[in-house]
Amino acid sequence: MRILLTHGYFIEEDPKEQAIMRPYVPLGILYISAYLEQNGYDNEVFDSTFSSFDKLCAQLQQQRPHVVGIYTNLMTKLNVLRIISYIKSQPELQHTKIVLGGPEVRNHAIKFLEHGADFIASGEGEQTMLELVQYVEGTFTGTLSEIEGVSFLDAEKGLQQNKERTKVKNLDVLPMPNRRKVNLSLYFDAWKGRHGTSTVSISTMRGCPYSCKWCSRAVYGQSYRRRSPAKVADEIAYIKANYTVDSLWFVDDVFTVSHQWLEQFTHEMTSRNLVTPFECITRADRMNEEVIINLKKSGCFRVWIGAESGSQKIIDLMDRRVEVEQVQQMIQLARKHGMQAGTFIMVGYPGETKEDIYATVQHLKNADPDLFTITVAYPIKGTPLYAEVEDRFITSLPWDSSTDRDIDFTRTYNRKYYDYAIQMINYEVNYHKALKKPVANLFKLTKLKLRSTLAKGHMWMEERRKAVS
Repeated sequence: MRILLTHGYFIEEDPKEQAIMRPYVPLGILYISAYLEQNGYDNEVFDSTFSSFDKLCAQLQQQRPHVVGIYTNLMTKLNVLRIISYIKSQPELQHTKIVLGGPEVRNHAIKFLEHGADFIASGEGEQTMLELVQYVEGTFTGTLSEIEGVSFLDAEKGLQQNKERTKVKNLDVLPMPNRRKVNLSLYFDAWKGRHGTSTVSISTMRGCPYSCKWCSRAVYGQSYRRRSPAKVADEIAYIKANYTVDSLWFVDDVFTVSHQWLEQFTHEMTSRNLVTPFECITRADRMNEEVIINLKKSGCFRVWIGAESGSQKIIDLMDRRVEVEQVQQMIQLARKHGMQAGTFIMVGYPGETKEDIYATVQHLKNADPDLFTITVAYPIKGTPLYAEVEDRFITSLPWDSSTDRDIDFTRTYNRKYYDYAIQMINYEVNYHKALKKPVANLFKLTKLKLRSTLAKGHMWMEERRKAVS
């Protein structure tokens, strides 16, 4: 039984990602690879990150797999469609069954199936993939309709969506992701070359118990399940014993959601001499001084604290369930204890006004994070935000040549306004930071202030155009 797993992400085709150069291994398919091996099925992983579409095609021709599993998200969707098209066009691969999983497939199952996928695996993929492999092999004891979490097209009945698969309750039963299947040195070298230090990603939990309207829960749902601190520490010990890496990146949505878990994790890290620099994401309402001290003890050098906006009105519209002042306090407290603090900002959310944007500027000045990122809000199918703005979409884009990131909808202002708003926020906050330095660079300050003023002028012009039209 020949099985190939891939993810269809080619960094050489993405100038923006090349500029950022923060690639991470595809943990999802590495978990599936390990689970298949645990159950007696050898498999190959084609890590496309530092490879190319042509090389993937060559691998498919060489291996001629019985099953191809492809992780699919917003970034990889169009490449996944390209891979499907290639497989279906090749006579040598007519026997190959294509299984798609990942966050993009649940709410677009019929589209992917119509474009050539054989099976859609919604939710957690380990057990579903194993049973699909057994089904293709002819050793599965039941019928296709009995494989939970699968969607497929029936020649007579059309789209068939099987019963939802029950989530894995005890994550400790899962094997560690199969990192030996990928060349981690390519990732380490990329990080070292651009940022001076290397990093490796780790997952300790699945799901998120919170209800932010813009966030997709297509794979793990609104749940909270976690590996034991001892199991996570075992994985870190394995990484330290087998790789030379400078830091860890925890991919969890809310790393400090459980204070008890964090305390136990800190004990594992310190008592086993595993303390390693790491960064993680969390929420201000799941932080306090004791949490920050435990993070610091266990090796955290940077914590990302979600805010999304400096306007309490917008945060409430998002159903974020956090207070602006609390975000500011936790960012300041983390920095006081010697950690870097980063935060995320979103502009263009439904209902946001100019006053809300300037509240965000003031919020960032008050919080004074070391780092912040800004994006323009976009609706992902299946989220409450998508349902809220679906009747306000500005353009109808072809599904097979666009993604949800391309969707624009009627907002308070047009898209150009928010692009200028992002510039203005960056210039204003960086001006504020530069002004606080012991020795201010007058040339830099003047340049930042002029650029901020110019961005504000463009915002004003876009606002006027809206008022006139």
